[in-house]
Amino acid sequence: MVLDFDSIREMIVNFAVLYGLKLLVAIFLLVIGAWVIKRLKTFLNNIMLRKSVDESLRPFLLSILSIALWVLLLVLVIAQLGLEMTSFIAVLGSAGLAIGLALQGSLANFAGGVLILTIKPFRVGDFIEAQGQSGTVQQINIFNTVLKTADNKTIFIPNGPLASAVVVNYSVESTRRVELLFTVSVNNDIGKVRRLITELISQDERVLKEPAPAIVVTNFAEHSITISTRIWCKREDYWALYWDMNERAKDTFERNDVALPVPRREVLQQSGGAPAKAAV
Repeated sequence: MVLDFDSIREMIVNFAVLYGLKLLVAIFLLVIGAWVIKRLKTFLNNIMLRKSVDESLRPFLLSILSIALWVLLLVLVIAQLGLEMTSFIAVLGSAGLAIGLALQGSLANFAGGVLILTIKPFRVGDFIEAQGQSGTVQQINIFNTVLKTADNKTIFIPNGPLASAVVVNYSVESTRRVELLFTVSVNNDIGKVRRLITELISQDERVLKEPAPAIVVTNFAEHSITISTRIWCKREDYWALYWDMNERAKDTFERNDVALPVPRREVLQQSGGAPAKAAV
């Protein structure tokens, strides 16, 4: 077979003349469109910030808008190349159906994201516990919710399971109850221990007057008594108050000769016994 180089060259030239300009315009549209989409997202984000749109809703809306604009841009680029739109839409519909069947889990996550933003069991900035994980909500995306843990780990939870799971939100109420358990020896005067704890509570301004603190005996064993102290504080003071009260209670008990329960093993050793089975 003899190649006719003149015919090949003429075919290439005709193809370049026919489609070259369309290709350049399509590339130009793609570049300009990408720039416009980026600027438009920034513009709309600034508008939502000025209008105080819920921080949980902004990333979700911007993601939906970005996907819609990119689909529109690709349709314009394909139309500029001169492809038949009817056939393209038919192919796109078939592909969309196949992708939808393959990504049923992702669609469930998308629906879960919509449900979360509609019902609002939590917002960005809330500390929640769900799906065996706990942390501060950083973002609510289309398909997942991002948590930041207390030790600075990032957790991505799919929205589908999260929307139908039990969610504990620690940030809804402005106050929280702190429960402290003090276990002392059964030989102590309960009235004295209660007075010391009451003084300890009254000295801390973070403890709220209402609801009133409660100091009650919650367990009575052979060698120990457990005194439960329930106090209320502002949500942001919870952990600092919890840690401080435990440390100060220990110092107060030591200064006032409040005896702690002695393990049974230690009692037997001090009496010279040799127990066959160590017990606490």
